Amino acid sequence: MPRFTVHVRDEWLTVPCRDLSCTVQWLGLEALKRYIKNKPDNGGIGSVQETSFYVRRCQGQGLLDADDTLEDTLEDNDFVEIVIDGDTMSPDFNPSQPGSGHLNSPYREPNEYILLDGNNLTSTDLVNLGKALYMIKLTPEAEKKVGQSRALIENIVTENKVVYGITTGFGKFARTVIPNSKLKELQENLVRSHSAGVGKPLSPERSRMLLALRINVLAKGYSGISLDTLHQMIEAFNASCLSYVPEKGTVGASGDLAPLSHLALGLMGEGKMWSPKSGWADAKYVLEAHGLKPISLKPKEGLALINGTQMITSLGSEAVERALAIARQADIIAALTLEVLKGTTKAFDSDIHELRPHPGQKEVAFRFRSLLDSDHHPSEIAESHRFCDRVQDAYTLRCCPQVHGVVNDTIAFVKNIIDTEINSATDNPMVFAERGETISGGNFHGEYPAKALDYLAIGVHELAAISERRIERLCNPSLSELPAFLVCEGGLNSGFMIAHCTAASLVSENKVLCHPSSVDSLSTSAATEDHVSMGGWAARKALKVVEHVEQVLSIELLAACQGIEFLRPLRTTTPLEKVYDLVRSVAKPWIRDRFMAPDIEAVHKLLLDQKVWKAVHPYIEKFRLDLTPESDCACFP
Repeated sequence: MPRFTVHVRDEWLTVPCRDLSCTVQWLGLEALKRYIKNKPDNGGIGSVQETSFYVRRCQGQGLLDADDTLEDTLEDNDFVEIVIDGDTMSPDFNPSQPGSGHLNSPYREPNEYILLDGNNLTSTDLVNLGKALYMIKLTPEAEKKVGQSRALIENIVTENKVVYGITTGFGKFARTVIPNSKLKELQENLVRSHSAGVGKPLSPERSRMLLALRINVLAKGYSGISLDTLHQMIEAFNASCLSYVPEKGTVGASGDLAPLSHLALGLMGEGKMWSPKSGWADAKYVLEAHGLKPISLKPKEGLALINGTQMITSLGSEAVERALAIARQADIIAALTLEVLKGTTKAFDSDIHELRPHPGQKEVAFRFRSLLDSDHHPSEIAESHRFCDRVQDAYTLRCCPQVHGVVNDTIAFVKNIIDTEINSATDNPMVFAERGETISGGNFHGEYPAKALDYLAIGVHELAAISERRIERLCNPSLSELPAFLVCEGGLNSGFMIAHCTAASLVSENKVLCHPSSVDSLSTSAATEDHVSMGGWAARKALKVVEHVEQVLSIELLAACQGIEFLRPLRTTTPLEKVYDLVRSVAKPWIRDRFMAPDIEAVHKLLLDQKVWKAVHPYIEKFRLDLTPESDCACFP
């Protein structure tokens, strides 16, 4: 039977068609019906019949006439795109590469605010700002401090004092005094010349995070920015006017100069900008479309906009938040695998872990007990092998608390550093209004977040390394009681054979990505900046490692659920059955070979949305309350 692969927003759907005389309009409606089928809120679509959309080929983006027949316009298994009116186009869509979402849900201006003062923002807050869940306001105290530091800058200029970055050049030119008549040009030239990054632009979410974090740092009141300029930045953020910021170009000392310069350049009305209303366009037109004016830089303001570790730290915030989410869910996935492989829970006994009381290890063991404890959650699968002669399991099952545990502790350590960096003043020179002076220092150096994010990559990678070995045990009949590659009629069907290869390839890539970038340094700026952190690459590769970990665990979760099929009618524990049901809402059992990539992508999205964690978290906390005295309850977030 002919079928078509249809992309609707962030999902790929297979739509079979018995009659090729059906129209393109029929294909679109059928795809929308399937899209909303498993959405609790129908994906925000009120009525399929009343939804306005158009259809185009993924390859080349050619539009299709709604009245043409499928026989005349498409080949079997063609890839097509449904574009719903009101959806906004993401800037990084590559139509010839299906598999990554490129249509965002309709942009809705948030109606809640986060108050920024430079002291209280968290990585969680920053990620939520990136998702456009909040707009920004300054606290009155922050506005006062910003005004005081700006007054000092104005005095320096009025009194013709020689101060680095205000009345002098930069870097090697720090001893070159600039006349007052050219101070505005000095700041503009700084931003333009330093906008020298390369590579793909940051996504809108990451650009929002970068802009929000720079606003937060400026709100501390140690940068010398004017309140007018800071308010213009906030207006641009709240309108989601986002500069074109290439992802490469920072060495992470003297701050993330290149990416932050690109960020400032768009705010000046130069280069490119993106907004949900305009898409990519010249920055001046994007600002104009939102009723905003380009920033006109005053003395010190160019330097204030570009000197700091915000690129490293904003990407690092996303990395640590995603690492925290996948580490929680890795315990759940591993517990499900242990059930399928008929493992024992004895290795998670609390007395064992009290003898080696690392917080992460104890918490992971607790989570396993909360999901597998037979008194709270009877398991027919566990009962079926209660009296077997197996004494202990392989390390990949037995040592999960020790391996997953140190990942949890690593994430907690890194999150503490990132949260401190988020609320740190990282300019140079620093403006101390209360002392009436500016002081040159080195807070712009990115070594702290660079080292932390290298450590994060090394730590979180281990979740993928141990997961891949568990996938091997699920797929290898000599290591389990399951069919080879978890499929019936092996030979005719290959099942999870290549899914395991994909997991192995991702783990191997991670081994290279885990090489720490912060052990490297190259002297720059004519040896003025003679030691650098390379923190930009540390942040980008940490994100890539976390993404690979998510994908490997997606494959393990699919494989574990497939293993359950061969143990039916036996049932696992109540919380793990909830996980099974969740996975089956997006991926059907593997009866015979089919296109597997969409299943992996769908489960990956479940993990990104933390739905696996949300499905079982109430059971974990109830178990905690039932068994742990309140005074002893030290929960991981």
